Amino acid sequence: MKKITLLSAFLLSLFVSHGQDLKKPIKHFGKNIPLENITPSGHIRCVSDEYEQFLQEQNPKRLTNQEFEDWLAPKIEQFKQQQLVSSESGGIIYIPVVVHVIHNGDAYGTDENITDEQVESQITVMTQDFRRMVGTPGFNSNPVGADTTIEFVLAKVDPNGNPTNGINRVNLCQDSWSTTDINSTVKPNTIWDPTLYMNMWSVNFTDGSLLGYAQFPSSSGLAGLNTNGGAANTDGVVAGYRFFGSSDLTTGNFAAPFDKGRTMTHEVGHYLGLRHIWGDGDCSADDFCADTPNTGGANGGCPGGTDSCPGGGVDMIENYMDYTDDDCMNIFTQDQTTRMLTVMNVSPRRASLKTSTKDLPITLFANDAEVIIENYCAGGGGCSAGHKVMLYNRGNTNLTSATLSYNVDGGSNYTYNWSGNLAPNKYEMVTLTTTETNGTFNVSVTGANGGADQRSTNDSDSKSFSFGAGPTDYAYSTFHITLITDNYGSETTWELRNSSDVVIYSGGPYTDGTDGTTVYDTDWNLAPDCYTFTINDSAGDGICCGYGTGSYEITTNSGATVVATGGSFGASESVSFTNASLSNNNFGLDAISIYPNPTRDILNISIPSQLGSNVSYEIMNYLGQRVVKSISSSNNFNVNTSSFSSGVYFIKLETESGSKTLRFIKN
Repeated sequence: MKKITLLSAFLLSLFVSHGQDLKKPIKHFGKNIPLENITPSGHIRCVSDEYEQFLQEQNPKRLTNQEFEDWLAPKIEQFKQQQLVSSESGGIIYIPVVVHVIHNGDAYGTDENITDEQVESQITVMTQDFRRMVGTPGFNSNPVGADTTIEFVLAKVDPNGNPTNGINRVNLCQDSWSTTDINSTVKPNTIWDPTLYMNMWSVNFTDGSLLGYAQFPSSSGLAGLNTNGGAANTDGVVAGYRFFGSSDLTTGNFAAPFDKGRTMTHEVGHYLGLRHIWGDGDCSADDFCADTPNTGGANGGCPGGTDSCPGGGVDMIENYMDYTDDDCMNIFTQDQTTRMLTVMNVSPRRASLKTSTKDLPITLFANDAEVIIENYCAGGGGCSAGHKVMLYNRGNTNLTSATLSYNVDGGSNYTYNWSGNLAPNKYEMVTLTTTETNGTFNVSVTGANGGADQRSTNDSDSKSFSFGAGPTDYAYSTFHITLITDNYGSETTWELRNSSDVVIYSGGPYTDGTDGTTVYDTDWNLAPDCYTFTINDSAGDGICCGYGTGSYEITTNSGATVVATGGSFGASESVSFTNASLSNNNFGLDAISIYPNPTRDILNISIPSQLGSNVSYEIMNYLGQRVVKSISSSNNFNVNTSSFSSGVYFIKLETESGSKTLRFIKN
């Protein structure tokens, strides 16, 4: 028998791929990753101990590994004696799955807003792997290889009893997420009942090389144990969107060599009670499965013939609970299967999945449109063109038209007539505009395919908005950015988008180097519009503090007016501004005036404050000869023309937003 050694975390496993910068301490759940968790090739493959420490700090009554194993071991023996395979002898366990696709407003199929097909490919891979399906990459001929009799099915019924395809797309208005923020924010705000669904999340990790993690099954409420194995509102499995699904089955946003869906196969193994095959220790550690040979540690790549614990047998590098590349993995063993099936029979929030009916279809109608209001991301001061609403087809025929009625706080009703061609369970984003801004936005479906919508329970949605004041307007066409990186410029990127979400300017990543080096210092020439500047730090710790004193500053008016400045922002920070008044005669160059005209002595010049106070000017006579050249520091100033000869003159005014030449007469 293998022996259990030091406490190792059993609630979480994190895969991390190549390319970590080892010069800088790397943190997950607020803990520095120790050197012993970094492989000789520089990979950080697991931060289980750090997550366990984090959870212990959050809940001192949390189960230890030993308590869990003491409880589970007799259950496994009882399971073996009864020779149970599932809740019905000889049956298959079907687990209903919901996949929460967490994104930041990206278009369907772009970046982390992965396609339905990429999601579906992940469910296919897990079923192939857990069922050891012949003719698929999940098949093996190993004598201890096993069909776990567990299959995964995307949910067909949502928590409100309405039809779904089991894919829940949520815009949470953030570019990327740390593991700590996923547990505290993403999961609690999106999870579906974990007693009825296995929750999976596809996210963009702040640490872009992180693959995934899972929560081990809970045993809270069992006799003799007054501790909790893990909170219900964080229960499930998480993967980076580039490692979700299989590139063998569909096109999508993938990153080899972890592009075959085995990150989630591995993490679901943890979700169902499996440990790493090396027992999170050395050759004396235990994964509590006798048919997985002792292993001295994690394997990477696909190193056939490795025997890291001489005398214990060749390492089972094909096991899903190792760290080898995706196309190397293809084995769950018989003992691993017994362990998972025992958990499925006795563990809270696992046993109830066997009897959940959320994977069974409900009656569908021909005409069934659903509306879901998307979150508004920019908050006060953002570039908003209206309320974005996802229009879904939940019927069993294509949706070609729909009528939407909407209002703010029950006020004036607006009507939007949509037309298109949506297949079942597909959606289109529509933008609904109102004259009102703040308040509760209500939208409902009043017609589908030229007739009545046949399901009322998913016809309406409401969400409260507080946009606040709009972005500050600067009546200039030239803006200036100065960016100073910290010691880790390679972590910094930024972009400037217009109101159509088109990137106008961008920068980074930069090179690592000495703190205080100016990396980017130039002008933006901008047409009248609304713009959003976003700066990102891939390590999630900004650019100002801890690893140097970087900063950014956006200015206009020859540097006199500061639009935005910062550096302490975590993973990202955004600011919106406009220069729309340039296209409005009330505030543009056409609003510059001179008086009196004609003049005998004093010529007054009036320039809107939006055009700035630093103005250069020159006066020329009708022959083009310069008479005066000067600079004013005020947007309202005058020129004494008493010494000028009578005649026609021209005054050319240079503002940051452009130049304007006006004619005047000196009497």
